[in-house]
Amino acid sequence: MFEALQDKFQQAFKNLRGYGTLTPEAIDEALREVRMALLEADVNFNVVKALLERVRVRAMGEQVGAEFTPAQEVVRIVRDELVEILGHDASLLTFSKEYPTVLLMVGLQGSGKTTTSGKLALWLSKKKKRPMLVSCDVYRPAAREQLAVIAKAIGIPCFAGDGIDSPVELALAAKKDAADRGHDVLIVDTAGRLHIDEPLMKEVAELRATLRPSEVLLVADGMVGQDAVKSAQEFHERLGATGVILTKLDGDARGGAALSIRHVTGQPIKFIGVGEKYDALDVFYPDRIVSRILGMGDIMSLIEKAEEKIDKQKALEVHQKLQSDSFTLSDFRDQLAQMRSLGPLDQMLGMLPKVGMLKNVGKVQVDEKELIRIEAIINSMTEKERRRHDIINGKRRKRIARGSGTSVQQVNQVLKQYVQMRKMMKTMSAGLLGKQLSRLKMPAGLGGLDPKA
Repeated sequence: MFEALQDKFQQAFKNLRGYGTLTPEAIDEALREVRMALLEADVNFNVVKALLERVRVRAMGEQVGAEFTPAQEVVRIVRDELVEILGHDASLLTFSKEYPTVLLMVGLQGSGKTTTSGKLALWLSKKKKRPMLVSCDVYRPAAREQLAVIAKAIGIPCFAGDGIDSPVELALAAKKDAADRGHDVLIVDTAGRLHIDEPLMKEVAELRATLRPSEVLLVADGMVGQDAVKSAQEFHERLGATGVILTKLDGDARGGAALSIRHVTGQPIKFIGVGEKYDALDVFYPDRIVSRILGMGDIMSLIEKAEEKIDKQKALEVHQKLQSDSFTLSDFRDQLAQMRSLGPLDQMLGMLPKVGMLKNVGKVQVDEKELIRIEAIINSMTEKERRRHDIINGKRRKRIARGSGTSVQQVNQVLKQYVQMRKMMKTMSAGLLGKQLSRLKMPAGLGGLDPKA
């Protein structure tokens, strides 16, 4: 996510390192690069113009302190202004006093509206809410069945509404059923079109007026760039959207929609879809997204994912083993399994700051099959071999290779990766990351991965 934009920004700020002071020439050169980076990322031209003007004014008026280089000062200003554009804080969902709260999902066909409705229902259920789903798309073949399948997969009730063909009547029946069954949130998936047209707007407007939803959430495809911004603007002008959910940001999205949509519509981005799985929906934190765009990483999101998925007791044990230098191959295997539970590893690595030994880690292509192969190799070892890797001689390596269906070279590679990972994790455990994790009662030893793995 945002990799191309991130690379462009890194290059722009790298060119500033040759300047000793923040001169008008240095500022102009940096802003030229920033402008190109933003336009190539498909950011709205008016957004780019407004952003750069504010950055220029601030940069010209700044006195660079002794602790900052010109590059660091411009990064700080750009970061502040990007956060200003995206909104400072995460925008939370609004829940009504009426029972149930209604969330109306709107958007064009193909934006991922139905899947996002399921993802949002799952997210709410994890927050101790009791959501129900209903599809009011009575036109697209199997649309209601699609939502029912998703609902079954995530264990959330879905109102069928058999025999009801009017979207408004269907939504009202679902609202009554949700109230009767004690569900506090009703998520209404509406029909979409390939383009915005009058019948679509009229139908959604009627649903909005009848249901009086607490939120009208526009689901926009982040991969279509400025088209997503344009449709968001039209939906908001006609319906009064209260927030946006951007989907498919795990793909080839260039980031332009995320940086434009808030400025153009005035409405906050509330969630972003970052994968195909039903739990791949994240709250949109503007400051964290900006930090990732600028190569500063997103340690807080990584920690939150770790707290949700990682077994804290096991993590504590690993932390202690790292300190006592008793981290074994069994621990290595268990850590890889826990890392896989966090989600796609390239996304996790992308949350690390692009500094020092981690500067290229986000670009590493991690083969999930390779991790499974590593587990198979370790599982083919005896318990003694897992405890004492130094006893694994040539004869043992051949036996392990045969048992795991791999080669001796691959066994050698795993042993080398284990030693490298052990060193890296010990360093991280004793360093700044370990201290951050400890403050959150989440000890280090999450299971870092050597970039060569």
